[in-house]
Amino acid sequence: MYKNKSILAIIPARGGSKGIPKKNLQKVNGIPLVCLAGLCAKQISQIDRVIISTDCNEISSVSREYGLDTPFKRPKKISDNSTKDIDVLIHGLVKTEKIDNKKYDVVVFLQPTSPLRTPNQVLNCIKLLIKNNYDSVWSVSETPDKFHPFKQLKINKQGTLKYYLSEGNKMLPRQQLKQSYHVNGIAYVLTRECILDQKTRLGSKTGAFLIKEKYVNIDTDFDLIEVRNFLEK
Repeated sequence: MYKNKSILAIIPARGGSKGIPKKNLQKVNGIPLVCLAGLCAKQISQIDRVIISTDCNEISSVSREYGLDTPFKRPKKISDNSTKDIDVLIHGLVKTEKIDNKKYDVVVFLQPTSPLRTPNQVLNCIKLLIKNNYDSVWSVSETPDKFHPFKQLKINKQGTLKYYLSEGNKMLPRQQLKQSYHVNGIAYVLTRECILDQKTRLGSKTGAFLIKEKYVNIDTDFDLIEVRNFLEK
């Protein structure tokens, strides 16, 4: 609990993955990704409850070996490639509240694919949400100028290139580009109202917590190799 707000952490970890088979069970520093996320949350004393939301018996079994709770099995209908995160959040929150017979004011959503996150980063996101009375807080990182939205391209049906945004045609020098940001997957923190009433991760009043440290959001085998090599060094 923090500032009289009860806090639930949900770790989403479905069994299927097209990019990396059994991605959530891949190990970094000898620990499965799903368990790294759960153990990170458990180090934060302000978080009252940590649960793993999964449809996979193997993930449930491995999680329990690390002392993590899997109080329910996520339905298949919200466990495929087309599933939206908000549906996982709604299901996890409602199900856990029913099991625990209590309401949670704040939900922390920690995807297993960001294994370099630290408890302090997550806690600071929680504090920012409560301090500023935000609906949600997303952790973000600065986007390098070469990947600025104005520099992005698309290929039309004729096979020719166009700027993805019309502003790209202005060809602004790098010094005149406004800093842009992207989500890094380290943490999403949301109020109960944002999840159940607004039914969105990006609430009407969403704050940004800027991460300066190194992060890797694992989508490919290359990402997995990168984070392992980084930690070895």
